[in-house]
Amino acid sequence: MGSILMMISVFIGYLIMYKVYGKFIAKKIFKLNDSNPVPAVELEDGVDFVPTKKEVIFGHHFASIAGTGPIVGPAIAVIWGWLPALLWVFVGSIIMGATHDFGALIISMRNQGKSLSEFTGKYINPRTKYFLFFIIFLELWIVVAIFGLVIAILFKMFPQSVVPVWLQIPIAVYLGHMVYKKGANLAVWSVIAVIALYLTVILGSFLPFEMPEILGFSPVATWTIILLIYAFIASVIPVTTLLQPRDYINSHQLVIALVLLVFGVLFTGLFGNLDIVAPTVRPHPAGSPPLWPFLFITIACGAISGFHALVSSGTSSKQVMKESDSLFVGYGSMLLEGSLATLVIIATTAGIGLGYLNKDGQLLTGVAAWTSHYSSWAAAGGLSSKVGAFVEGAANMIETMGIPKTIAITIMGVFVATFAGTTLDTATRVQRYLISETFPRTFKNKYVATTFVIVLALILVFSSGADGKGALALWPIFGAVNQTLAALALIVITLYLKAKTKWGWIITALPALFMISVSLWAVALNQFNFNKNHNILLQVLNAIIFISMLWIAVEGVIKFFKTKYAGEK
Repeated sequence: MGSILMMISVFIGYLIMYKVYGKFIAKKIFKLNDSNPVPAVELEDGVDFVPTKKEVIFGHHFASIAGTGPIVGPAIAVIWGWLPALLWVFVGSIIMGATHDFGALIISMRNQGKSLSEFTGKYINPRTKYFLFFIIFLELWIVVAIFGLVIAILFKMFPQSVVPVWLQIPIAVYLGHMVYKKGANLAVWSVIAVIALYLTVILGSFLPFEMPEILGFSPVATWTIILLIYAFIASVIPVTTLLQPRDYINSHQLVIALVLLVFGVLFTGLFGNLDIVAPTVRPHPAGSPPLWPFLFITIACGAISGFHALVSSGTSSKQVMKESDSLFVGYGSMLLEGSLATLVIIATTAGIGLGYLNKDGQLLTGVAAWTSHYSSWAAAGGLSSKVGAFVEGAANMIETMGIPKTIAITIMGVFVATFAGTTLDTATRVQRYLISETFPRTFKNKYVATTFVIVLALILVFSSGADGKGALALWPIFGAVNQTLAALALIVITLYLKAKTKWGWIITALPALFMISVSLWAVALNQFNFNKNHNILLQVLNAIIFISMLWIAVEGVIKFFKTKYAGEK
């Protein structure tokens, strides 16, 4: 019953806070007004700027910000106990994450859909634009390279997901054709598309595909090349061709996955034994970094993530049809991500206890199952381990409803892989926007800009050789970079609100202060660790990140005290 109570309490809390706090911020702080022009309408070009119904853009936005983030972060952070993870997911997403995402979205919409680095130059000064550009560029470079690798690893882990994931593309393209070209009913055809997707899930369960080694390239490397080629194509074609219809399908897939997980929790809790088998608090797991500040770095998506600001100011701000839709898209999607992260916490602290096959092939249950998986930081550290804990725990709960475990695992595997795919091509598109805005003369052509993005990703991917795992070299700095970006975005939003409101800036100033503190702390601890291990590459990059963060923060504080409330306009 503890798991059921946890789930229901969090969900009700999110609903109340959306209705109360979210709407308060929208009406009283940002003062949403549908008479204000929006870039999707002003700059409509049918490729990047496309006015879109809020339900459709919600699907794109959520699929882009989610990826594997709300799964991987909580799945490893529960090593410190279920309570710290749950509190950070619940409080962080309401007070920090949703406000951060919504703020970045609305400011971009009021600046012709410009990216975060562009309006940072406007609200602080032009110097900070280039410091922030470095941090954003580094983050997106890692994301594009690493998510190609992530999906490739997911295909290796769940070969039954390969067929459904790739067949979703023609299904989505046909959905877009019927809706945008033929004027077909969106609701009806989206239902047909989702049914088709789940038929492919069943097909994939019986037709798993394992990539062979090709020309000396490992299966993971081969998949990564294919996925980056896909990312190039997906990020240059009009958003209505693939991005919007696929992500609308993904929004339905999300609802189905969440329903399965919710009913799995209810069925197992009421008719079975879904006890939380993880400790409440475990401050010193073997080999782990300190809970404080690394809990707030490990769980990013699900609480607050700088990547979300890039999506908000990258693709979503160019598609929201009117300002009032931004609350549902920006604030609402973050709370839904927090709901998913909560279910991940339940799956990895209770669902895993229903049955876990350890490395020795022994089936464990209860506390023994959790303890075996989370015996140390190293044991729970790899992607396979993190995602595996969630998929195994989720499949255990879904199986109680009579759905065969093989089908349940395929459903969850497809769910994770398709959302990771959305993050991959959205990050590619956002990176193209970023370099085009910063260096318009050199990268005016979208094909040239996107080629540059993909080639850089490939260089990183194969920097370690034919195994295609070179991006892992930069992975240790990603968490701190991501949360640094969230802190800096909150600083910019605070400066915007300082000029527009008498006191509304407080809602982002306090989260900004908290995030800059934990991020600086984490980056400093990382620097000591990289120095100890004599990792020169990470030492240099981490030092530049630290200096950039301090520079922007100091410039932001100076600008804050110079900024005066301009009054109502």
